[in-house]
Amino acid sequence: MTSETAQLTIDGVVYELPVVESSTGEKAVDIRSLRNQTGCITLDSGYMNTGSCISNITYLDGERGILRYRGYDIADLAKNCIFIEVAYLLLTGELPTYDELEVFKRDMRRYALIHEDMIHFFDHFPPNSSPMSILSTMVGTLHDFYPEMDLDEDPYGGITTTTARLLSKIRTIAAFSYKKNVGHPLVYPRVDLNYCSNFLNMMFDRPIMPYNVEPLMVSALNKILILHADHEQNCSTSAVRLVGSSGAGLYPSISAGINALWGPLHGGANVAVLRLLETIRADGGTIDKYIARAKNPDDPFRFSGFGHRVYKTYDPRATIVKEICHDIMSSLEIQDPLLDLAMEIEEKISKDEYFISRNLYPNVDFYSGIIYRAMGIPTNMFTVMFALGRLPGWIAHWQEMNNNKESRRIGRPRQVYQGVAHRPYVALERRQ
Repeated sequence: MTSETAQLTIDGVVYELPVVESSTGEKAVDIRSLRNQTGCITLDSGYMNTGSCISNITYLDGERGILRYRGYDIADLAKNCIFIEVAYLLLTGELPTYDELEVFKRDMRRYALIHEDMIHFFDHFPPNSSPMSILSTMVGTLHDFYPEMDLDEDPYGGITTTTARLLSKIRTIAAFSYKKNVGHPLVYPRVDLNYCSNFLNMMFDRPIMPYNVEPLMVSALNKILILHADHEQNCSTSAVRLVGSSGAGLYPSISAGINALWGPLHGGANVAVLRLLETIRADGGTIDKYIARAKNPDDPFRFSGFGHRVYKTYDPRATIVKEICHDIMSSLEIQDPLLDLAMEIEEKISKDEYFISRNLYPNVDFYSGIIYRAMGIPTNMFTVMFALGRLPGWIAHWQEMNNNKESRRIGRPRQVYQGVAHRPYVALERRQ
């Protein structure tokens, strides 16, 4: 809290509202007492200007293109860490020591299997069920197969049995969801493989076609999951916090986050990018035609993967994911016409004043779908991959909310009602 205040005048009465300053210098007007003082509420559709909590997890500056987890720059983490190191950082506030990381790795191997009775659930989903539908359902059932909290542990204390179990089991559930979707036999986790290698092996190993885990693919997956590990108060994270604020446990709260992520405006954005590229290619690769459509205010067409609700400059994650994409394509000598098309689109748009003036730069979704495509991951699994990456951020926010007395209040937004104010009841026989 600073000594500054903001003044609000309503009906000639001046109200003083405190100003809160962040550790990076941003200021917020504290309106938590506004309704009690004035009888008024604020109206902020989409919560564009509303801070729902005070958080110590992720710092995002969209104007300057900065993204930091617990103070560490996203580029440094993606370059130097593996995914579970970053998960440990988000959950505990500190990067692990060598010994702490080894213990955490053992936890990931220890909890990788899911209860055998859960496997029967996969048999009863309809053929070709969405992997996201399966994932959200199965995460919800973890509540029944594994007691929510051990009585002798702090459920909100960073790395716990519950959090480690969920982090490990979700990749097994995700891989099994894919196998169910394509009708292949399930592949169980192996104790000799690390987190990302295990996931890729469970996805692609077959009895007659053993899968060779490529180090380059493992490295790429680690980096992409790190880039998606948290992103401040986005739609799905807010959903986790809102559901958790009711007192719901970790598993149902995370299941809610998965469902929120499912939407095409959130986790499904890279799917939209790939479909756009396929549409343009099928139309003869006429990029200029689609650029003209994007500029036409009467045409609803927009370039998926460009621009971001928060970033007003180049998405820092997009720079990293673009490098990953080029490394995979060049190292594996993959020729993908969609990548060539994506590069041409970016080159043209990056030089076009229309897009520059509107801060429409490529975001992380623009290239991530092409990387997944190169790895052999099908389009309907893209959002599942996003969920795997975002999980540690969701857990960290759920724990932070429960550890903060102020944030622990049940979420209850207000509204501005503009319907009929009041009307008398008319008996049925008298209604015309």
